[in-house]
Amino acid sequence: MRIKKPYSCLQHVAEWSKKYANLPDRYIKRSMEQIYFKTPNDPRYLPRTLQRTKWQFTTHRPWTREFYFDNAPGKTVPVHYIEPIKEWSFFRGDRVEVLKGRDKGKQGLVQMIIQERNWVIVEGLNTKLVSMGKTKKFPGIYVLEEQPLLVTTDVALVDPSDMQATKVQWRYTEEGEKVRVSTRTGRIIPIPLSNLETMDYKHPNLYREQSKDTTKDNVEKITFKPILKTFEMDIMDKMNIKEDRVPKKTYWY
Repeated sequence: MRIKKPYSCLQHVAEWSKKYANLPDRYIKRSMEQIYFKTPNDPRYLPRTLQRTKWQFTTHRPWTREFYFDNAPGKTVPVHYIEPIKEWSFFRGDRVEVLKGRDKGKQGLVQMIIQERNWVIVEGLNTKLVSMGKTKKFPGIYVLEEQPLLVTTDVALVDPSDMQATKVQWRYTEEGEKVRVSTRTGRIIPIPLSNLETMDYKHPNLYREQSKDTTKDNVEKITFKPILKTFEMDIMDKMNIKEDRVPKKTYWY
């Protein structure tokens, strides 16, 4: 019997779902969190925080406005169950074959990963018509929009040696490198270079540092030395100010 868990109980975004956006974890956490109540920062109070812990993950990314509308305060989140995957095997740029639906047997490239739901979106496949800009006076414009596919049952990786669908396993080479191997042919299925692409660069080696970036030299340079002084004492030492006044005695009743 396979054990499943509700995806809505996840409190963080999965690794490969946020890879392309190239956003800091602290920004994603700040964009998602909904704090309803928090105790004051006072020693008389125990630290308590009341906030949302269940999320509805969809094709809208957690840092977008659409995700906030899907998880608006007070809105009930439906519980869905997914099969936990120990090692993720689908990456952006992989060629996969659709196993179900009207596009069964067709192959395409993975365009987007939604790891929280075990979903991938394949470019140009599993589409449906979506109306945009529809009003009472305007019928709207219909466009084809790709729908997510479940990696456990709906798609399979394509072996580049014979362009046929196959199951894969993670194994180690003699050099100690972890690779994907086709269980049918035994050949290695390399991870595509497009998996390294983000919103900021096509490849990490091609990125050019900007004026607001922290350079590698500044990171390695030590600019702060801890000293057992307050801020006021540090300023006084730098300005050669000596405090020789004797404070008055204070009494507590």
